[in-house]
Amino acid sequence: MRALIALPLALLCLGAAEPTYHYHLDPAHSDVAAKVAFFGLASKTAHFPKMTGAITLQPGRLDAIDLDVDLDARALTAGDSVTLGRLRGPKFFDAERYPTVHFEGRRMTMTGQVTARVDGSITARGVTRPAVLDVAFRQPPSRATGREAVQLSARTTIDRRTFGMTAYSFIVGRNVAITIDARMVPAPPGARD
Repeated sequence: MRALIALPLALLCLGAAEPTYHYHLDPAHSDVAAKVAFFGLASKTAHFPKMTGAITLQPGRLDAIDLDVDLDARALTAGDSVTLGRLRGPKFFDAERYPTVHFEGRRMTMTGQVTARVDGSITARGVTRPAVLDVAFRQPPSRATGREAVQLSARTTIDRRTFGMTAYSFIVGRNVAITIDARMVPAPPGARD
């Protein structure tokens, strides 16, 4: 008798579970840039055109975000060949030894209807450090249905020295401003990165 009562209750609980939506990064409509001061008067910007990533959202539990993004450091671009060589070289990203820059976010705190703080970490050159992204969504994530793209922009600042990028300290600034403009598209059923 208990089993007959427990089964409908279990099914009721399953039916009431919050929906979970999985999205993949659309690299053709996304951009990641890193900007640093140069000689204190100008700046240099690098872009990461090759990236992969995924995000999992539960509109009813937005704090339980699952975000993973990989940037291909070997494919980064810069405004001139000298800067490009240095950024890919051993004194900065050391892209041959460490080809991937990774960001993961595991907790999101909404600060408005379309703004949030995502706590996570960045790994570059084999070094992992905490990072916080200030995120702005185009539409409130609480209204996600899993059928439409999720568009967002995010900002964070890191100290390059904490990742072992200490070269040219009198020429290149220590703080790197990272900007992300991303379009996440619904993942096919059963597909996850």
